[in-house]
Amino acid sequence: MSYDRVRESDPAVADALAAEKQRQNDTLAMIASENHVSEAVLQAQRSELTNKYAEGYPGERYYGGCEHADEVEQLAIDRAKQLWGADHVNVQPHSGTQANMAVYLAMLDPGDRILSLELEDGGHLSHGHPANFTGQTYEVEQYQVDPETGYIDYEGLRDRAETFDPDIVVSGYSAYPREVEWERIQAAADAAGAYHLADIAHITGLVAAGVHSSPVGTVDFVTGSTHKTIRAGRGGIVMCDEQYAGDIDSSVFPGAQGGPLMHNIAGKAVGFAEALEPAFTSYAQQVVANSQALADRLQEQGFSLVSGGTDNHLVLADLRDSHPETTGKDAEEALEEVGIVLNANTVPGETRSPFNPSGIRVGTPALTTRGFGEAAIREVADLITRVVDAPNDEQAKAAVSERVDELTDEFPLY
Repeated sequence: MSYDRVRESDPAVADALAAEKQRQNDTLAMIASENHVSEAVLQAQRSELTNKYAEGYPGERYYGGCEHADEVEQLAIDRAKQLWGADHVNVQPHSGTQANMAVYLAMLDPGDRILSLELEDGGHLSHGHPANFTGQTYEVEQYQVDPETGYIDYEGLRDRAETFDPDIVVSGYSAYPREVEWERIQAAADAAGAYHLADIAHITGLVAAGVHSSPVGTVDFVTGSTHKTIRAGRGGIVMCDEQYAGDIDSSVFPGAQGGPLMHNIAGKAVGFAEALEPAFTSYAQQVVANSQALADRLQEQGFSLVSGGTDNHLVLADLRDSHPETTGKDAEEALEEVGIVLNANTVPGETRSPFNPSGIRVGTPALTTRGFGEAAIREVADLITRVVDAPNDEQAKAAVSERVDELTDEFPLY
């Protein structure tokens, strides 16, 4: 993609865009919530729909001239229904957090109760953290993972639901490497007379491809991001049964946001179409295979992994056993210097600050998009090990950086 027109009017922004394109090509993106969309999705997102205001929904807009916006949004909706088997889909949320906000606004009153996973155990800010609107608007109680196994403590969750009496139970996580047992959480919600929201932001693509179990049809509401493992236009999505359709649509617009970002919805439509192709199933299967290869190799190299491995697209390493003097932030910064980009992350039983935690979260979606297979992923695990073992060894980091350059040349982005 050329930025010649941008350069004519704003060289500073053009320079930044060109540098970002180069950065993505020249680094290994292993942040579990990031991916690389196709050139078709990129083209859709920079389309003339960026000019169009389309408040409302297909066939029921508050502005004229929406016939093509209607067509694109309906395509996104229909494809999403086909991908996830949902009765009703709203594709307008600007992000996964705003998708969650829509459910809360539709079904809860201020002061109602949310039961969700502890942030340091793999939860998300929008599930009730006090710095987020959820923690400031609702009463929040949290459940945990089992400290011995790293798996969701389903019995503890049920006990907490019985004593706390929540209005909604939230499942789906941002740093949980295992498959979620939706039915067990639904049983806990049913016993408490609560709604159940499954936030599949990280695993939308894995669920669509059938390599992770689906909460659709089991829980009341499913939300997600559309730019992570699904590789579509950036934003969010809400899925529900028809009985909740009106409430959800009203809470998205006008409840939580104004006009939809129609160019992003075009990107969603294109990405969903790509995900309906057989090649996407192969991609999702490879994401998981790569993640498991990464986990196995890191364990062979002495890393302690939360839950002992992974069932999905991410690995969560707890550095306290293997590298007690190295924080997650130390590892993140040293790895970024050599072109491996991942993020520091809290781990269950965290003893450090969330701004300088004890773990690293490592994901495989973006490298899989570039064509990495298990052998290449195992080599990346070795490169990660070499840097984390000696984050201040400049000679070792130079050698790793050189190998990263070779890998990015071997697996070009676009």
